[in-house]
Amino acid sequence: MQAEAFSSPIFLKRAAYIVQEIASLADAIDFLEEWPEDCRNIIHETALKACYDAYDGRKPLSAAREAFQGFAKRAAILEDPSSAMQWIGACKSVTGKV
Repeated sequence: MQAEAFSSPIFLKRAAYIVQEIASLADAIDFLEEWPEDCRNIIHETALKACYDAYDGRKPLSAAREAFQGFAKRAAILEDPSSAMQWIGACKSVTGKV
C-alpha cells in the first residue's frame, strides 16, 4: 500500500491517555478498516471510499485527509493537534525519547 503522507498528521483519542497519530493515507485506511463493524455508518463509509479513491488516484490526497478528519470529528475521537504535541513534548523532556 502506498504510504502517501498527509500534509499534517491527524491525532485521535484512543483511550483516556492514548493518542494515535494518523500521518498517511495507509494509516487512515488501516484505522477505518479496523473500526468496529457495529459502529460503522455512512460517514465511515464515505471516509473509507474517499481514502480508497485517493489510493487509486481518483481523488486528491487532501480530499481523503478531509474526509478522514470529518469522520474522526463526528466520531468524537479527534484530538486537538496542539494538545497532542504538548503531550509528546512533555514525554520527550521527561524520558529523553518518544
